[in-house]
Amino acid sequence: MTRIEFWQGNTACAEGALAAGCRFFGGYPITPSTEVAEHMAVKLPKKNGIFIQMEDEIASIASVIGASWTGARAMTATSGPGFSLMMENIGFAAMTETPCVIVNVQRGGPSTGQPTMGAQGDMMQCRFGSHGDYSIIALCPASVQEMYELTAKAFNLADEYRVPVFLMADEVVGHMREKIVIPDSVPYVSRKALVKGTLPFKADSDLIPGFPQFGKGYGVHVTGLTHDERGYPCATNPKLHEALVMRLVDKIESARHKIADYEILNPDAEEVFIAYGAPVRTVQQLMHDQQDKTLGFLRIRTVWPFPEFALKEFKNARRFLVPEMNLGQIAREIERHVQVPVVSLPKLGGDLHTPAELLTALEAR
Repeated sequence: MTRIEFWQGNTACAEGALAAGCRFFGGYPITPSTEVAEHMAVKLPKKNGIFIQMEDEIASIASVIGASWTGARAMTATSGPGFSLMMENIGFAAMTETPCVIVNVQRGGPSTGQPTMGAQGDMMQCRFGSHGDYSIIALCPASVQEMYELTAKAFNLADEYRVPVFLMADEVVGHMREKIVIPDSVPYVSRKALVKGTLPFKADSDLIPGFPQFGKGYGVHVTGLTHDERGYPCATNPKLHEALVMRLVDKIESARHKIADYEILNPDAEEVFIAYGAPVRTVQQLMHDQQDKTLGFLRIRTVWPFPEFALKEFKNARRFLVPEMNLGQIAREIERHVQVPVVSLPKLGGDLHTPAELLTALEAR
């Protein structure tokens, strides 16, 4: 039977991870994500899992990568400065196709910034923060319920595509308390096992290799260097490097329709809001207050890979309005895909947009 709880968003995130089978957490406390680690520290040992507080965020993501190669579903949680420290090893995870989940409860930046205030300033960093070309998956919850559900979903996506998956939350949702419905179980997608005798980095038609779990008798070399299908370094071969990087990108980009998660309201509208994360709630309130069928809404749960095809659903759109708790990071991405004006509605400082502010922007034509 399902049950109803009244949880904080960060607690829901930890519980979603546990429900999904996460059995390793390596992390370092940082506001406003610390409650995720605190909850995992209490609950993981009771499920025969392992919680380790590492000496810093660099070691945290390194431990998560190592745990993943033993077959464990592994995660960490952090915020701005810690997220920046993780970037080199996130690139390593992308290159070695290591499934893992990184939770970023975003706060105001840059640098130490506003530790206790919400923001969405890391959206481009999660996509492009490590050097080189690669693709990742990033989910953005807008409620405590989605903190639970999207965390669980992140593990399935990580295992299915052998890729780091980000839960890009924000302080507003992370520290919010709401009613949440807990299901008996959550969907579970296993990693594709490596077939005996197959090279460990030789991909199938889906561009994803089978996973050679440490301790199961596989001989596999795991390196961040450009490598061949055996996993051996081959860093001076231009064609091999291009083929490898293109596969790392294409395995995600070619599945963007399958990975996409969004909702459309009033597709015939001429004025359309687009939002993800906490600003979704303000748009929803405005839509409820106005009851205006000429006002459209695209709410995005999976921001990366960006579902640009969803924009085409609004065939009559004359303007897209994008409230974000940053200076317009995803608004710029939207501009790449449409021919009509994109109105960025940035807000910094930690306060969420109000319905009145969105209404004022809507009336400024």
